[in-house]
Order: sequence, then structure tokens, then C-alpha cells
Amino acid sequence: MTKTLRIEDLHVSVAGKQILKGVTLEITTGTVHALMGPNGSGKSTLAHVLMGHPKYTVEKGRIFLDDKDITHLPPNERAKLGLFLSFQYPAEITGVKITSFLRTAYNTLHNTNMSVVEFHKLLKQTMTELAMNPDMIKRCLNEGFSGGEKKRTEILQLLLFKPAFAILDETDSGLDVDALRIVAEGINKARGKDMGILVITHYNRILDYLAPDKVHIMRDGKILKTGGPNLAKQIESQGYEFSEFASLTQENSGEL
Repeated sequence: MTKTLRIEDLHVSVAGKQILKGVTLEITTGTVHALMGPNGSGKSTLAHVLMGHPKYTVEKGRIFLDDKDITHLPPNERAKLGLFLSFQYPAEITGVKITSFLRTAYNTLHNTNMSVVEFHKLLKQTMTELAMNPDMIKRCLNEGFSGGEKKRTEILQLLLFKPAFAILDETDSGLDVDALRIVAEGINKARGKDMGILVITHYNRILDYLAPDKVHIMRDGKILKTGGPNLAKQIESQGYEFSEFASLTQENSGEL
């Protein structure tokens, strides 16, 4: 059954400063959306607000997962309902083994109690799909990992947890060509009719692998334009100051 993540007229501030200024967006399972925009446009803020980060204040608007209002739910409840966030800068957690963290999260999200042996088998199989060194499961979460290893670990979680909606916040940042291809292949393996994906990125290069259904351009806390994959290519070749986009920004300046 198709599910919908719906954002309605979302206004958000942090420390008294307004960041999002009326974002409206709808994503259904089975589709991939890309969100692009210059630095400081509010892309990562939207990702954190969708996941329920407590430092952000929702001043106006609502977030719905199907008909359920999740605007003020805590992050753990949103995760149980099927939301997943891949961080731009995954944290290193000393003392927490990858296997323990992932198995606990997997069992909690799927309301099951998979044994250590069964989960270990599933984990190794999934790591192979991402060309991850199997010795990594002996390490603590992200501790001493390269940028590419951290991003692969994020996609490893995506493949294991199978959320209804995945928000990927600049998963492509800091990746070389080979790592980008492997991460993109992992995302493509995870995607399907039961998952909706929002890819937040500055660049078109990862979108060449993912082929998004829709591309949204954000600036100054608003989504100014929505189009198909060619819009991302236009941004890549002309930047965010091309004439059509600049005119849209000017038209909205009075509201911003």
C-alpha cells in the first residue's frame, strides 16, 4: 500500500532565527525526490526537522505520515513509524560496537528478536553488497572511519532497516568516484515501491546514478522550483544564478 510523507507550509526557527519559511512537499513510497540548493538554503534543517531534532522550533505548519500528524513526535517514534535519516556528518560513538548497535536498532524497529547468529549472517551479507570490509563489524560505530566508510555504514543501515521514507542528507559529500558509485548502488538496491527517498545534495553526480522522479530547488527557506532530472542538470551546468532561477528568487524576495 502506498504511503505518503506530507509537509504542509512548514515554518521553522532555531535560536530565534527563522530558517524554513513555508515549505510544502509531498513524497510517496516508490518515488525518489532530490532537494538541491546553495549552502544555507535550509536543506539540512528540513532533514533534521523531519526527524524531530529538538533544537528546531516548528512555528507553523504540519508534517504528516499518511494521516498521522508527526509534527511533534520524538525521533524514536518517527523511526518506528518508518522515517530514516542518513546524516551528513555521522557521529563516532566510542565503545558501541557496530554489530550491537545495528542488531538492537533492527530488533526495535522490526519488533522482533533476531538472534546474534542470525543477525551476524544478515549483516555480513548486506556488507558484501556494499563492498565493506567484514572486519569492520569488530569496530566501534564510525570510530576512525574514513568519510567513505561512514557513508557506507549509513547506507548499510538503510538496507537493513528498510524504512518507509529515507532522508539522505548529502550522502555523496566527501566521496571519491568509486565510493560514490558503491553508495549509489546501495541506495538503488534499497529503493522500491515500499520506500520513498529524499536525497539532499549540492551536485548532480549522485543523481546520475539515482535518476530521481522529481527535483526541487530550495533557497532562503523556500522551495522555489520543482521539475524533472533535467532541472538538476541545468543547475550543474549553470549554477544557482541562471536567469530563470534568479527571477524566481527575485519574485519571492518580498516574502522572504
